[in-house]
Amino acid sequence: MSAAVTNLNAADGAKKAPKASAWKNLLGLMPYLRKYTGGIALGLVTLALMGLVGIIWPLATGVITDTLAGSPHPFEHPGVSGAVAAVGTVNWLSKSIPLYAPHSRHTLAIYCLVLIFCVALKGVLSFSTRWILIGVSRDIEYDLRADLLDRLLVLEPEFYVRNRTGELMSRATNDLNSVRMVLGPGIMYSGTTIVTMLLAVVVMLKLSAPLTLWVLLPVPVVAVAVRHFGKVIHDLYESIQASLATLSAKVQENLSGVRVIRAYAQEEAEIRGFDEPNREYVARNVKLIRTWSMFMPSLQALSGTTFLIVLWQGGHQLLRGEISLGALIAFYTYLGVLVWPMVALGWVTNIFQRGAASMGRLNYILEAKPKIDDSAASISSTRAPEGEIEFRNLTFTYPTTLSGAGANGAGKSNGGGPRPVLSGVNLRIPAGSTLAIVGPTGSGKTTLAALVARLWEAPDGSVLIDGRPIREWPLETLRRSIGFVPQDTYLFSETVGGNIAFGLLEYNPERAREAAEIASLHGDIEDFGTGYDTAVGERGITLSGGQKQRTAIARAVIRDPRILILDDALSSVDTQTEEKILTGLRGVMRGRTTILISHRTSTVQNADQIVVLREGRIIERGTHDELLARGGYYADLYRKQLLEEELENA
Repeated sequence: MSAAVTNLNAADGAKKAPKASAWKNLLGLMPYLRKYTGGIALGLVTLALMGLVGIIWPLATGVITDTLAGSPHPFEHPGVSGAVAAVGTVNWLSKSIPLYAPHSRHTLAIYCLVLIFCVALKGVLSFSTRWILIGVSRDIEYDLRADLLDRLLVLEPEFYVRNRTGELMSRATNDLNSVRMVLGPGIMYSGTTIVTMLLAVVVMLKLSAPLTLWVLLPVPVVAVAVRHFGKVIHDLYESIQASLATLSAKVQENLSGVRVIRAYAQEEAEIRGFDEPNREYVARNVKLIRTWSMFMPSLQALSGTTFLIVLWQGGHQLLRGEISLGALIAFYTYLGVLVWPMVALGWVTNIFQRGAASMGRLNYILEAKPKIDDSAASISSTRAPEGEIEFRNLTFTYPTTLSGAGANGAGKSNGGGPRPVLSGVNLRIPAGSTLAIVGPTGSGKTTLAALVARLWEAPDGSVLIDGRPIREWPLETLRRSIGFVPQDTYLFSETVGGNIAFGLLEYNPERAREAAEIASLHGDIEDFGTGYDTAVGERGITLSGGQKQRTAIARAVIRDPRILILDDALSSVDTQTEEKILTGLRGVMRGRTTILISHRTSTVQNADQIVVLREGRIIERGTHDELLARGGYYADLYRKQLLEEELENA
């Protein structure tokens, strides 16, 4: 299968659409932003008020300076009022300052209080802005995470063949955090930068239009730098996240297979295999840091240049009587206020580019369309199936199977294309009867069972439940009517009782005990220290293979399903335990449709009908006695297993 996945990923990579732009990626956030329009609007209002208050205190500083300098009017140079009067904008601003008097203690007291009040109010508004906007970003993060899980739960197995678990986990954690930074700090600092710059520039123009024009000279250079470095950061961060996903997938595989790694003494080999992607990840981060270390100093150098321009040109204007000392101090203070927006511009650019790259990776999941859905369902969801199953000329090939690589034993056919896993299968299972399926490994037994549960999509009209195409049954109705024990037993990091009652709406101790007794597990559970409250560890690591299989059987039985599918569910138990389980299951199987897949003839000999699959085709069918009399594959398998039992008992 690994070869198939490798080839498939390569094929997908060759057909990838052109990369979406950063802004197009971020458009995927619009539905989430619309949901919190009120909170965002309130946050932006407090942000605008904070910017407005932030513009007032430099004016208060200028007024205090002119009061101490003895200027007859604020922002007018003493003794050259005629020269100042020629500049109408400054005169207008001068007249708008109330309660001013030169060398006045009263004026100093008033504007010192104004300064203190502005600083305090700005602190309150800053807290409110952060509390509202960062809070909204957390709410959207919650919605995004919930939507990601919802989408991942409805996607078909093919999606998980094409995407490794570790990579998906990286998208749902690291990438999601980068997107949240856009929604919180990104929006907040962007708004702060825009409001502060606009208001500050307006007031600076009133103080001295020529000096403001000098200050704005570096702006085009800043714009070009932001555009250039923004694109570089976006591309680098996209590659960094891809590298991190590869690392996460590698770690996840190693942790899941740690017992195999230790058993084969491959610790050093796995560490070496981890070293290369780890070095690549570090190298890409160093490259990003190098770019970032050029970007931020460039912005700081430009802001430092503007300070020099103000000192140079502002000093000349002050000496020529074109600006007062208070106006120059206020102007210089405004420039200090603008330094953070200029620095924040670079930081925000980094946040947005990282977030855009990450949102593009999240959109891959959010926009994935499940290929198995209820679009063709027409049967009422309240109607449960009786359990009759029919396969009509079923031919099935895995959608992930490529030329030269197979799944479940399917390989390349003589014609050069992928060989079907199942071919021309015609079979009817009456409601309430038991069908047993035997056959060599890779013959399609598990695939046939999976198609009944609609875990893979069969060709239209080839699988029917109660005489109706399986696509007409709502997925939830169909799957709630099926108790499935897969070949690969999976237990959750829960208690034994919690795993048994997994399919129930709420835990029922009595039903859990009954199901455990049917699966011949109750005695084992009683030997555990805390009984049904015993934690089984990740994937049931504390249980034996047989105990895990019996837990899975109890989990299927407790749901009281109309259709029971046991896919080689007794392979890890001994023959005596198998007989106990089958004895307990006979009462459960009575009156419900059962599909029993096994390599042991002892498991299936009491089935109503037995079919033998080989290379995806039914080669034999009948009862146990009929197949023995025929002397084919089944009879040969029975004799071999009988001989093995005799040798074991000898």
